Parts: sequence; structure tokens; C-alpha cells
Amino acid sequence: MVWSRNRLRVFHTTTTKPQKTSIFLRSISCARISSFPLTLHWNFSARLSFGLDATEMQGLDGGWKGGAGVDGAADKSPPASTMLWAEQLRKYVGSGAGLGSEALTEMETKRILHEAFRERQQKSVEAGAIPSFYKKKPAEGSAGAKLQRLARYRFLKKQAEVLLNADDLDAMWVCLRENCSLDSANGVEKMNYEDFCGIASICTEQIGPKCKRFFSPSNFLKFEKDEFGRIAILPFYLYVMRTVSLTQARIDMCELDDDGDGFLQPHEMEAYIRGLIPNLAQLRDIPAPFVSMYCRIATRKFFFFCDPQRRGKLCIKKVLLSNCLAELMELHQENEEDGADADSSDNWFSLGSAQRICDMFLALDKDLNGTLNKQELQAYSEGTLTEIFIERVFDEHVRRGRSGPGSGKAREMDFDSFLDFVLALENRDSTEGLTYLFKCLDLHSRGFLTAVDVHSLFRDVHRKWIEGGNYDLSIDDVRDEIWDMVKPADMTRITLQDMLNCRQGGTIASMLTDVRGFWAHDNRENLLQEEEEPQEEEGE
Repeated sequence: MVWSRNRLRVFHTTTTKPQKTSIFLRSISCARISSFPLTLHWNFSARLSFGLDATEMQGLDGGWKGGAGVDGAADKSPPASTMLWAEQLRKYVGSGAGLGSEALTEMETKRILHEAFRERQQKSVEAGAIPSFYKKKPAEGSAGAKLQRLARYRFLKKQAEVLLNADDLDAMWVCLRENCSLDSANGVEKMNYEDFCGIASICTEQIGPKCKRFFSPSNFLKFEKDEFGRIAILPFYLYVMRTVSLTQARIDMCELDDDGDGFLQPHEMEAYIRGLIPNLAQLRDIPAPFVSMYCRIATRKFFFFCDPQRRGKLCIKKVLLSNCLAELMELHQENEEDGADADSSDNWFSLGSAQRICDMFLALDKDLNGTLNKQELQAYSEGTLTEIFIERVFDEHVRRGRSGPGSGKAREMDFDSFLDFVLALENRDSTEGLTYLFKCLDLHSRGFLTAVDVHSLFRDVHRKWIEGGNYDLSIDDVRDEIWDMVKPADMTRITLQDMLNCRQGGTIASMLTDVRGFWAHDNRENLLQEEEEPQEEEGE
């Protein structure tokens, strides 16, 4: 220890150049450096890092004297000269000497923000109040609102610039096919991790760094590998396409989100669909007068499935992850076969489906007032729905609006409520559809069905069943069959969760509300046999 300290003293009296000092520091062994006193070690290293000359190091001798000396005496408190040097170092670093104007601006901004934060924190402590976690949105037209909108626009523009376009995706597909290997067993094009890294380098050269994020090791591990550690190139390419598509959809939706809260109002969602129509191959021939009505019909399905609480706004993240958006994007595909129109009618967003719903509403609206009363809705599905079910639909799901208790006018169903009604009946097996129907089946709004409720609901179905010329049946037998299908947790009642758990809730709801639905359940074996026969004939 004495030898090390003396050698340091001699060196500092003969050398003042920083580069020589750094060379000397690297030559000292770690064991000897670690044996210095903590204050000496830190001061000496800091001086060497900043390249201070011998004149500025005049306070260092005092620091050495304050450490463990030759005689072994140790002072627990650092000497005044060391503290003086530390203050000088802080002033030297904090002065910003040698920094550019941009760095000085950064330091000044940081200082102001720290002062503002400390001042606000001090006020909160003095007041003893809970810090605010909700900040009111800036007023429309204010400087804050304009700044927020401009910042969001620049951010979304930056995100769109790093997104792959159609030409980039085509180039990536060519690279994948040219640098993969063919599986001799099934003819599938595959690549191992080495090929994967090579393709990443080629794509980066041809497309740019914006495709590099798709070729990460974690992405490679997401896909199923064969015994040789290879993955198929097609699933990987579809993953890239879907990621790009969802990102572009999110950017487009966020651009329409005026208040930037991550939710879309009905008119904002309609604007998104309207902007999407020219890019959907199956909607290019849509009549111009029908565009507004089509956007309204399409938007309603998003609200039915993505807004179960009926708050009147859609969460953008939930829309992106929903099946509704995937169903809408299916319209990108061209109709190449003659039977494609019939298949596309099952898609709610197809042009044929939208026209069918409009024609249905106009046919039911006998008085042409734009709404449906109970008698008009009774004709839906050729009058197979029960009267008690129609009554419950109006009680639970029709807006009260202008027809209040004192208006003397019965409530009527508008077009949006009619769309919800159709969506619930056509999607009975979904959670949203069954929730809609269960509210109608729950005659007393208690959250469960009793044996009496089931008996009351099926009584109207039984009456229509007998009027249709079918055989007589026992209502109690049907009630027991429903209980056996549901297998409720509490045998005295059936809850919505019970109907969801049994996976037959849609069938049960159809049996209790629609005589045609009960007929389909009663003849399910014959219907299944009829469906299997044409398939066997086609196979022959």
C-alpha cells in the first residue's frame, strides 16, 4: 500500500498529460487499486476521467493524507479538502462548459421540469391531499387541444412511414421462396433458423430496416417446427401480412378518434368503414345512395359484439381483436365462382346481406313511418315467434324515447334496435346473442329462470305447435328435457352462466321463443340424416 501511494505521488509530480495518466491507470493492478481508500479511489478516477491537470489536483493531497497513512492511522471522516474538491467538480460539470447549444437547452429543460415537479410535490404534501389521477381534457379549440391533435398526427404519420406496403410484402414473399428448402415428404416450403437469418439480411438490403423487426428469434419460435427445426414460410408470411394489416387499421382508426381517448363514436366508425369500401373487392359495385345505409348496418354489428355494456363507443383495441373485423376483411377476396354470392350472403358485411336486411325492414314497416310496432314485428320470420317473446323484446331492448308514459303512444322499434334484434337471433350461440335473448326470457328480471318461467314461455310455443297440425306433447316433458340439457348448478333455477356452460343455450332459447326452432330440435336426427346423404352422393 505504501509503495502504491508513493508511486502515485511521483507520477503526478512528473506527468500532466491526460493520455499518459490513462495509460498509467490501466497498468495498475486491480488488487492495488481496490486497496485505496474509497475517497481517494473515487477522486483519483474522476480526475483522470476528466483529464484535469496537476494544478487542479492540488486538493487531492489532502485526500490522501486523510486516508490510511504510512503509520496505519485512519480518519473515519473525509477531510475538508476532499469535500472542497467535490464541490468544485460539481460546479465544473454543472456549468455546461464545452457543451453545445442543444445540450444546454436539454439541461435547462430538465432543470425546469425537476423544479416544477418538486414544487407540485411539496404543495401536495403540505395540503395532505390525494394526488389527482384524472385530468380534464383540454377545451375544444384551445392551444392544448391543438397541440394534442398535432402530436397525435405526427406520431401516427411516423408509425405509418415504418409500415410495410404492398410492394414490400411482395418483395418479402419472393425472398422467402427463393431462399427456402422444399420438404420432400409433403412439398411444403420451409426454412431453418440459418435460412431465416439469411432471408432477414436480404430483405433488409432490398426493403430496408423496417422489415427487420419481423425476423427476430422470438418470432421464429412462435411457429411449429418439424424434426429438423424448420418452419413453413407460408404461416410466417401470413403472420407478417396480418400484423401489417392490423397496424394499418389501428392507425386509420386512431386518425378518426377526434378526442384521442382510444374509443370510436358511431359516426367515427361509419367513417372508417366508408373509407374502407374502395379497397374491398366485393363492395366496389355498391350503389352510391346505399353507401350510407350500408355503413350504418356494418357499424351496428361492431357495436353489438364489441360494446356489450351499451356505452355508445367502441374500444379500438377490442375492435382490432374481434372476429367482426376479420369478417369484414374477408370482402377483400374476389368472387371467382358463381356460387360465391350465395356463400357471401352468410357474411353480415356482404352487400347481399345488407340489402336483405333493408328489404326485410321495409316489408315489415306497413305504415312506412320508419319504425316497427309489436304487430309489425310479429310478422318477422313468417310469424313463428311467440307473442310473449315479442312483448319482452320491447320491454328490454326498445328505447323509450319520445313515447313516454304520458305520451299516449306505444313504443316502436327503430332501425338500430331492429338490427340488434336480427343480430341476436342470427347469433344465438354467441355470448352476446344469448345475453340479449336471456334478458327476454327472464320474465321477472331476477337473473335466473325457474320451472314456472319455462312453463310460461313454452306455453305459447305449444299453442303454435298444435295450430300447425303437429302431434300433442307434454309441456312438463319439454321442461324436464331443457333441465337435462342445461344441467344447472342449482337445480331449482337456470342462470345465464348455466346456459353458456352447457353449450346448448342457443338451441334452448330457440325452443322457448320460436316454434320453428322447436321443430328443428324435435326433428334434429332427420335433419342430420338429410345433410349427410348429399355428401355421400357427392363422394360417390
